[in-house]
Amino acid sequence: MSKNTLFDKVWDAHTVRVMPNGQTQLFIGLHLIHEVTTAPAFDAMREEGHRVLFPSRTFATVDHIVPTDVRSRPFLDDQAEEMIKAIERNVRDFGIEFAGLGDSRQGIVHVIGPELGLTQPGMTIACGDSHTATHGAFGSIAFGIGTTQVKDVLASQCLFVRKPKVQQIRVDGELRPGVYAKDVILAIINKLGVKGGIGYAYEYAGSVIGALNMEERMTVCNMSIEGGALVGYVNSDERTIEYLRGRKYVPKGPAFQNLVEWWLSLVSGPYAEFDNVVEMDGADIPPMVTWGTNPGQSVGASDRIPEDADLEALKFMGLEAGQLLKGTPINVAFLGSCTNSRPTDFRTAAGIIKRYNLKVAPGVRALAVPGSEATKKLVEREGLHEIFIKAGFRWGEPGCSMCLAMNPDKLVGRELCVSTSNRNFKGRQGSPTGRTILMSPASVVASAAAGAIADVRELGQ
Repeated sequence: MSKNTLFDKVWDAHTVRVMPNGQTQLFIGLHLIHEVTTAPAFDAMREEGHRVLFPSRTFATVDHIVPTDVRSRPFLDDQAEEMIKAIERNVRDFGIEFAGLGDSRQGIVHVIGPELGLTQPGMTIACGDSHTATHGAFGSIAFGIGTTQVKDVLASQCLFVRKPKVQQIRVDGELRPGVYAKDVILAIINKLGVKGGIGYAYEYAGSVIGALNMEERMTVCNMSIEGGALVGYVNSDERTIEYLRGRKYVPKGPAFQNLVEWWLSLVSGPYAEFDNVVEMDGADIPPMVTWGTNPGQSVGASDRIPEDADLEALKFMGLEAGQLLKGTPINVAFLGSCTNSRPTDFRTAAGIIKRYNLKVAPGVRALAVPGSEATKKLVEREGLHEIFIKAGFRWGEPGCSMCLAMNPDKLVGRELCVSTSNRNFKGRQGSPTGRTILMSPASVVASAAAGAIADVRELGQ
């Protein structure tokens, strides 16, 4: 088993006891909640007579079901209106801090946690959402849980979890132009498979990972679950510290300096032992695009679909083995989600639009949706939203939007969407027959302008 890794240190620090069946009773330092997975948990709390044990360790927002265009209440979707009413009632009844609609802190739960400084190194973090591993970018252990476990954390601040092994994934060298954090994680999942991380925590390391800013590290960690891992994390460093310095919920002054010393003491040092190590060369990673119905089914943007590609996935996508994916016409382009809706993502995409004077191709519906109110205001102060609007994108209000499509942003029929989201499952974007191609923000804007799947490296040629 692994020893002296950041994962081991944080896990051990939060272990209450090890059960006879081998599970660990793990104390959860931060519990993030949203409107979709909490209503049944709060109903169970009432039925069983529980109170929230540590309300200050839970923070709530709304993100999945909120419209990104017209946000007036009541929502046109009755079910969405009931969900938001439920969380408003539950946070009020149980005394939980809440960033609701109209609150400057509102946004996608995995965007606002880091932005507000709620997410900090050395924490255990749980949320009723698959992509909670995002927060591991800060040297924390963060994972998604089910509705029953949401109730357990509310009532006891603990979970029973089996400790996974630790696999280090080293990406060294340098990324080539046109290759971004999203391409890195898609390449990792392509190499290791969607089940490669089962039973593991992934530690992302190497010079490529170290060179990424915090928002890019969040992109990598976000999709750890898509590779089957319980969590994904990056060791804390000076980038981590500078990102967190001065944020709303981060202590100030001497208390901050004391925290910094502790944070840096947790990193996997030279004596760390891993259960497995995988090495990759960043220079070998091209802009990645998915062709199938899971995030592991991908190729380079200018490569052909493998000859041995899954036939069922190909049939659903309307593609063929050996086909060059580049040039395939698209209907929709989506820039957003908890994977890629932060300032870095919009700066990168807007910079490419401006540099090459790109316009959304006729017949393509394009959406750019910031992940939080804070991101929206920052991007708008920088004038980037005007670049998107001028190019033909609809600039939206903060929310999950077309990632999960539990809101009005949905695919229609067999539409093919190039997306910065994290899942390309059948029906994921709101239409049972809709098709999703995952790619980076840079690749999305290049494809939106081409009206077809494009290789961003070919812009300007």
